[in-house]
Amino acid sequence: MVKRGAMYLLLLVVALFCTWPILWQFITSLKPEAELISLPPVLPNKPTISHYQSVLLESSFIAALKNSFLVAIFTTLISLAFGGLAAFALAKLNLIGSSLFLAAILSISMFPPIATISPLYVLVNSFGLRDTVLALVGLYSTFSLPLSVWILTSFFKSVPDELLQAARVDGCSTFQIFYKIMLPVCMPGLIATTILVFIFSWNEFLLALTFSVTEASRTVPVAIALFPGLHEVPWGEISAASIVVTAPIGLLVFMFQRKIVAGLTAGSVKG
Repeated sequence: MVKRGAMYLLLLVVALFCTWPILWQFITSLKPEAELISLPPVLPNKPTISHYQSVLLESSFIAALKNSFLVAIFTTLISLAFGGLAAFALAKLNLIGSSLFLAAILSISMFPPIATISPLYVLVNSFGLRDTVLALVGLYSTFSLPLSVWILTSFFKSVPDELLQAARVDGCSTFQIFYKIMLPVCMPGLIATTILVFIFSWNEFLLALTFSVTEASRTVPVAIALFPGLHEVPWGEISAASIVVTAPIGLLVFMFQRKIVAGLTAGSVKG
């Protein structure tokens, strides 16, 4: 009983440590201007939603939200489509050198984005795609594909070969086996991959800052960093915008937390 109580206490401390920055931002977003940089009080005496109104009425922030949704959705779709097909081929088609291919794909993730900024800038600029949503989708897909391939390969390897052989006997083609058998059976892995890629695309800052110059392609992390302030940093608006941006991700994780855990752990155990 004492050990269980100590464990719950430890979990509570860890949870508070992890969530405190978000809680602090939420509290700050409700403070009036006069209380933003004063401590105490920790909690606002007169909570206000004026910072949220200011943020949501800002046209540049709304445009950034739309860009972030577009970039995250298309990046996720591309990563799932190409990552799923690649993972299926590596896991079940008995390709010669499949382990080498997988290692080559994963080696991409070893290079931090900042180390590739210069060549990527030259490449994107040469195609005339700088300051476009398409450039961000292409770049994000490149960096998220290794994660998709890694997770889905582990899942596809866990599917018994006898199931695929039975499908072939029934007349299924390779592509029919992929979308009629592999995808439904590996749904937890697909959900986990979808959410992880979406979170990466939604939160990414360095590439977005480098390749988005105007509001035409600017995403929310960059928009928040460039929030205007005439004589001081607008902490209230920044906090409110951060909560608005964090809410969709938090909702996704809350709704699919069991699927995420099942997806990551099942693939690692069975693979």
